[in-house]
Amino acid sequence: MTQSVVVQVGQCGNQVGCRFWELALREHAAINKKGIYDEALSSFFRNVDTRGGGDGADIYRGKICSLKARALLIDMEEGVVNEILQGPLRDVFDSKQLITDVSGSGNNWAVGHKLYGCQYQENIVEKLRKTAEHCDCLQCFFIIHSMGGGTGSGLGTFVLKLLEDEFPEVYRFVTSVYPSGEDDVITSPYNSVLAMKELNEHADCVLPIENESLFAIVNKIHQMSNCGKLGSTVKHNSVVTSSRGSAIAAQEKPFDAMNNIVANLLLNLTSSARFDGSLNMDLNEISMNLVPFPRLHYLVSSLTPLYTLADVNVPSRRLDQMFSDAFSRDHQLIQADPKHSLYLACALLVRGNVQVSDLRRNIQRLKPCLHFVSWNQEGWKTSLCSVPPVGHSHSLLALANNTCVKPTFMELRDRFMKLYRKKAHLHHYLHIDGMEQSCFAEAIASLSDLIEEYNELDATKGGPRTDPSRLKIAV
Repeated sequence: MTQSVVVQVGQCGNQVGCRFWELALREHAAINKKGIYDEALSSFFRNVDTRGGGDGADIYRGKICSLKARALLIDMEEGVVNEILQGPLRDVFDSKQLITDVSGSGNNWAVGHKLYGCQYQENIVEKLRKTAEHCDCLQCFFIIHSMGGGTGSGLGTFVLKLLEDEFPEVYRFVTSVYPSGEDDVITSPYNSVLAMKELNEHADCVLPIENESLFAIVNKIHQMSNCGKLGSTVKHNSVVTSSRGSAIAAQEKPFDAMNNIVANLLLNLTSSARFDGSLNMDLNEISMNLVPFPRLHYLVSSLTPLYTLADVNVPSRRLDQMFSDAFSRDHQLIQADPKHSLYLACALLVRGNVQVSDLRRNIQRLKPCLHFVSWNQEGWKTSLCSVPPVGHSHSLLALANNTCVKPTFMELRDRFMKLYRKKAHLHHYLHIDGMEQSCFAEAIASLSDLIEEYNELDATKGGPRTDPSRLKIAV
């Protein structure tokens, strides 16, 4: 069994991370009724015997003594981390897993990356090494951060580069929350583009998530639960967007519903690493199979189902409908249109009582509607985990490496250039030691190169499909 470490950076990263740990505990509690420390728990938690004092060794195959998350919490403002430590998850973390400051990064990438990066580098590396030492077989780092703020974008991408330097063989999955066009942080286009350069160079896989998509999903669930006919069949508190009824009860906050969607994405992504299944997928296989070119590692994610039926006697949606939903825009965590763009590869991660034959049937049904690159017509990766999410009989996470992410990057570039042409707010960045105007030029050039790579792929769409020649056997 392998282990993974979660590094949550900044306000958004820590709020999403908090929901992930809470929902993961709920999921394990629903499966592990006897409270035994097993391999499933060991993938993201350590079982520390606090009775012996100090930092005790993991206790295997016994009762849970005290669970500690395999995590590092970083924020240059104390607020969110302190809130976590005073909340129901306070016992899951300790002071050795926290790095905080008091002043914040002022929504400035340069402060997070250049200033705090240098200031806290040794401390971060020490804590990362300590966390890694507690793993028998470290497989993956998950970085959770936002792109628009200062700490998440700046220090988050600094930590990403540190991970590549210190643990070059360990895969780096990044969950990046992108700001909306109406973001109230005026400098968010600068922060996002500067962070994009680092993601291009140092990440193995990036799951871009847009605030607008999360907001639209939450609104849709509320509409479905409140509109007359469906109100009797759909729960007012979806299991996906709400944590009420969990083992850890906490008061819901404004962004919790949106953060819970991202946390559920991570739960589904890591389900094969945590539970048994007839066709489990190694996390490394996602990068291996879905990223044919190193820089084109941005995966569009979609999640289904997004609501829970209130009456158990109401039949759940047909399995085939779940697969159709996963390829519809309403279920995507980024506003894009994969069906009319070009697929490089696609992964289907299914949980629950689903058969391989169901997977094959739906792939064959959906294939004619999807445009795959000519050299990867069979570019499907599938996973079956036998344990469904809490409150569902089955679920599906689809990850698509698709050129449809290009408009998101183009819009980001346009918003960056509107500020950069006027040299607006540049002085806030350039007074930081180590930050020069060339950093902006390099960042926008990196983003433009990425967009051009997607353009070149899009140009091949609709071309003749060339099947490889078969070996001829003489009769």
